[in-house]
Amino acid sequence: MNNALKITAFATALAATFGTAYGVGKGVDPLVAAEDRPAQQHGGHAGGEEGGAKAAAADHAPGGLQISEGGYTLDLETPVVRAGDRGEIRFAVKDDSGRKVTAYQREHGKELHFILASTDLTQYRHLHPVRAADGTWSTPVDLPEAGGYRVFADFTPAAAGAENLTLGADLAVSGAYRPAALPAPVATAEVDGYRVALGGDLRAGRSGELKLTVSRNGRPVTDLQPYLGAYGHLVALRSGDLAYLHVHPNEGGPGPMVSFTATAPSAGTYRLFLDFKHEGEVRTAAFTVRVAEAGNGGDGHQGSGTGAPAAGHAH
Repeated sequence: MNNALKITAFATALAATFGTAYGVGKGVDPLVAAEDRPAQQHGGHAGGEEGGAKAAAADHAPGGLQISEGGYTLDLETPVVRAGDRGEIRFAVKDDSGRKVTAYQREHGKELHFILASTDLTQYRHLHPVRAADGTWSTPVDLPEAGGYRVFADFTPAAAGAENLTLGADLAVSGAYRPAALPAPVATAEVDGYRVALGGDLRAGRSGELKLTVSRNGRPVTDLQPYLGAYGHLVALRSGDLAYLHVHPNEGGPGPMVSFTATAPSAGTYRLFLDFKHEGEVRTAAFTVRVAEAGNGGDGHQGSGTGAPAAGHAH
């Protein structure tokens, strides 16, 4: 085997070994734009029955695996940061002529959503960077753990006929790396005194409904607050390659249950990150989900680990 093939094989094995982990913690970007509305009051990626059906169809082709798609490229200008240091990530989205994109459609109060996760899925951030006039985006970041990371830019260009895209790129965080193990699936997650229960099915190749119920001190939380125009945001990352699924709630009230329609592109292990807002603060609950092969009779029961906090506030 030549050196190039050896390196490729090693990288594939490493991704498969460390592509799973644990964590729950506080969410990021607690500020909500004034124009935000609950999901049923305005259009969104997967809001309501029609949106859910569209999301289910789109989920068959997961995002984030490519750095270029549809004539657009994610240019990560900061490919390396140091663990434990407060730094800044800079990037741009470029069109097929190499020009930085400066016009985007606003979705859920933002022009672009920026997700960052470690390849072992112990660290997760949902950030909302600032765009300069020349199209360069920037966001502060403070990552406590070293290792390989993946960043995702979720956006829709303002150009006529443009579709929503999720582009991904690799980020290295220097320092001593200690991979964590994936916890066994459990049906509940605890974060800051809140208990989030996960029910329903995530299925390979078929749409299913995920139901997340929030309670505190044994009582259901019935006054969840809109966060970026919805009562909850859900991101799913497939272990190994970190294929990205981003779905939004079906129509419903402000709790205690928030439901999502989603389709897993394949069997495997996934990590779910639910952002929800209550009493002015956004928190993130994380779950491990195992999805069986289609037709095997498995329903891929969901669950979460109860390990160390994995998500922090954006500053």
